[in-house]
Amino acid sequence: MLTATDLSTYITQHGIRAEMIPMPVETPTVADAARALGVRPEQIVKTVVFLIDGRPHLVIACGLGRISQGLLAARFGLSKKRVRLAPSDVVLAETGYPVGTMPPFGHAQTLPTLLDRHVLDQEEVFGGGGAIDYLLRIRPDELLRATQAQVIAATE
Repeated sequence: MLTATDLSTYITQHGIRAEMIPMPVETPTVADAARALGVRPEQIVKTVVFLIDGRPHLVIACGLGRISQGLLAARFGLSKKRVRLAPSDVVLAETGYPVGTMPPFGHAQTLPTLLDRHVLDQEEVFGGGGAIDYLLRIRPDELLRATQAQVIAATE
């Protein structure tokens, strides 16, 4: 299993302009993270693994916005039944990180990544830091560069 230390190493090795922030409390949810940092929930990004036509994809979206399986299905020309949330064991196997700690990059293997367009509206965002008590601070343009994500409409 990968850790916050692995993520920090990845950031350094890849020259990513981001900061690892140790948290005094656990931040397993968007609301917990926003409260702990004193920022708006929209500034917290979640990285979620979906199985799209059976293949894992990362989807990065803002805060409390609901990622739409319908929008993802439409993006790939599939029926909604072909898009589903990946089970936690698949998430860990594909990324090396457990659900609740998922950073937007630095995974065990590179997965196709989709970035919801609303992320780019923020000045800076905070995402999973590879551990329940770490968060990652990054500017959206740097997040886009680091992930090489496709920008799409992913939330309703």
